[in-house]
Amino acid sequence: MSTIKRLVTSESVTEGHPDKLADRISDSVLDAFLEQDPKSRVACETLCTTGLVLVAGEITSSADFVDVQKVVRNAIVSIGYTQAQFGFDGHNVAILNTINGQSPEIASGVNESWEWRNGDRDPKNLRGAGDQGLMFGYATDETPELMPMPLALAHAIAARLAHLRKDGTLPYLRPDGKSQVTLEYLGDKPVRLETVVVSTQHNEKVSQEQIKKDVIEHVIRPVIPNTISSDDTNFYINPSGSFIFGGPSADSGLTGRKIIVDTYGGAIPHGGGAFSGKDPTKVDRSAAYYARYMAKNLVAAGLASRAMIEVAYAIGKANPVSLRVESFGTGKMTDDKLAALLLEHFDPRPLNIIEELNLERPIYAPTTSYGHFGRSEFPWENTDKASLLQQ
Repeated sequence: MSTIKRLVTSESVTEGHPDKLADRISDSVLDAFLEQDPKSRVACETLCTTGLVLVAGEITSSADFVDVQKVVRNAIVSIGYTQAQFGFDGHNVAILNTINGQSPEIASGVNESWEWRNGDRDPKNLRGAGDQGLMFGYATDETPELMPMPLALAHAIAARLAHLRKDGTLPYLRPDGKSQVTLEYLGDKPVRLETVVVSTQHNEKVSQEQIKKDVIEHVIRPVIPNTISSDDTNFYINPSGSFIFGGPSADSGLTGRKIIVDTYGGAIPHGGGAFSGKDPTKVDRSAAYYARYMAKNLVAAGLASRAMIEVAYAIGKANPVSLRVESFGTGKMTDDKLAALLLEHFDPRPLNIIEELNLERPIYAPTTSYGHFGRSEFPWENTDKASLLQQ
């Protein structure tokens, strides 16, 4: 085992962060269309600012009617922006809807792939990728959910902030907030909690001393494993001082600005684009999910302690133009052989991804808070092929 020490940091944000609010709105619109028409083509972007939500993008669907205004308001209220004193009120905010139809040129490349148009009528070749790009998936055995520990802890802290706000344990909390965790690693293993940063919106009546005491005792301590707890951890709670004004009135929010929070916390590169607001024909979402599915099964099979999968596409083409495995020296066989093994048991063509993971259904709004990966409720987190890979 390496004796080299290093510090690794990841951050998360609460569901009330302006950018996450925008993500939630975009994916709520996506879900509303998929609920009526599973074949809906959706690329929905949201901008949130003081008193205003702007919903834009391209949507083509046979849905009878989707009340976008109602969907937007319900998404805002579900997070907890229900009063003007919180800086944003879902009941009264102005909403502008500027959604258009999908480009017919993009649609034609998705509906009939390059392979299909050139005579390869394998049924899984019917659909082409909705865009070019490279997507990454990752898994590591440092946590039970096979996610990087700094990110897993940052998500747990942010989620607990929201939970204690909603159940009334810390009633002075407001929806906006951030967390950040720094761990000391010895080689590839996390060994000590170095620093935790939490910034949380609050009402004007509570002192910063009370917030610090409560956040350390009720938010941070319950989620830190004993294996990395330390008496000399640095805690920075609202380090800039009071945080009364938050949400979109303090900082505008935009779909897709928290892609590192959404994925692996900076442990590996991020390719493609953002996830939220996009239907599964967009491979920068669905192929990233499938790459995680492949990486997680590799690690769950014990074939590597860490695994990164890179897969790349050309717009309108069904078959990826490349697939690469990086096991960081932890693989039980060469990376080329691991890639060949994956292609024996996984099919990363867009139509197969959609069918295998059952992605044409309204499951996306919950993905927008606390990461798209490491959560067992999503189908790309299954390890059902680990035994096949072992064999």
